[in-house]
Amino acid sequence: MDSGYYAAMTGLVARTQALDTAAANLANVQTPGYRAEREYFRSALFGPDVQESQLGQTVNNYGLLGGDRLNLGQGALQPTGNPLDLAIEGQGFFEVQTANGLRFTRDGSFHRSQTGLLVTAAGEPVLSPTGQQIPIPPGDVSVGADGVISVAGGAAGTVGVFDFPPGTNLTPEGANRYVAPQGVVPVTARDAAVHAGALEGANENVVQGTVDLILMQRQAEMMQKALTVFHTEFNKFATEDLPRI
Repeated sequence: MDSGYYAAMTGLVARTQALDTAAANLANVQTPGYRAEREYFRSALFGPDVQESQLGQTVNNYGLLGGDRLNLGQGALQPTGNPLDLAIEGQGFFEVQTANGLRFTRDGSFHRSQTGLLVTAAGEPVLSPTGQQIPIPPGDVSVGADGVISVAGGAAGTVGVFDFPPGTNLTPEGANRYVAPQGVVPVTARDAAVHAGALEGANENVVQGTVDLILMQRQAEMMQKALTVFHTEFNKFATEDLPRI
């Protein structure tokens, strides 16, 4: 079978996956702390399997889409007026304790629970740099750039901001929650500043998201048309040429 058929097929699969990613990015442009995803392509000559492949196998390995990776670029900070709404400027994530274990997020929509703890909008405890829950006594609250929470002029605790070693690929869980790879230990972020009374928006905008969606849709349509052409040629060969042999 003509190898062009395989190229068109894998191209269609890759563009369909990219289309799904673009649609998810556009759907979450209003989600606080959302990290857009971008598809990446593995190299045919420098991929992880190149040492185990012959040149012919490498050239014919058309499935070049490696998957999606998070875009860790900064989102715009949007003032809210709530002193416990926190936004991170720079690299880093808040750590929260969920029913499924530790999760990381840039969504700082926090508040004081009825039990006096700093929690997320879903009621999950936000953790300190040492992994402890953070009590918030009654009183006027302020949060410094270093994450220290002051209540009525006294320090009550510190919000943890964590970062990961370069090259760490976090796994998205929902719109703005992320799971660290097994065995990877987060460290305290050094170059991050906490802004109180603000939330970080998604690092995707409507214009770019719309352009990406249209582009991926058109590319998927092109691959589909190419696949149709090859399929038509195969049918012609099967019905006209093969009987003559």
